[in-house]
Amino acid sequence: MAKLSTDELLEAFKELTLIELSEFVKQFEDTFGVTAAAPAVQAGPAGPAAAAEVAEEQDEFDVILESAGEKKVQVIKAVRELVSGLGLKEAKDLVDAAPKAILEKATKEAAEAAKAKLEEAGAKATVK
Repeated sequence: MAKLSTDELLEAFKELTLIELSEFVKQFEDTFGVTAAAPAVQAGPAGPAAAAEVAEEQDEFDVILESAGEKKVQVIKAVRELVSGLGLKEAKDLVDAAPKAILEKATKEAAEAAKAKLEEAGAKATVK
């Protein structure tokens, strides 16, 4: 049997249908006792570099109400504006339960705007 080059093998595979290629892979695995599955990457402890990459790629933010401050009524009004469908009692309970998430999985712009609105009302808020 003549030895085929890598390019010749690739050209031969291009001619196969997906079903034929799948059958070939199964036969190859059985013949050589291997698997064509990609190995799972083992997660180790995340170092500072990994944490920095995650922070750069973050696209969903949570707005946390840390405390209502002195102007609780204004903060309750702000919470009602930020969280749709929230009644007065629910908003009060949410403010009383601080620290508590007000918005979850918001865009960066929406999270910053919500934080600013809460701080304008006199609350202490953070974006995470």
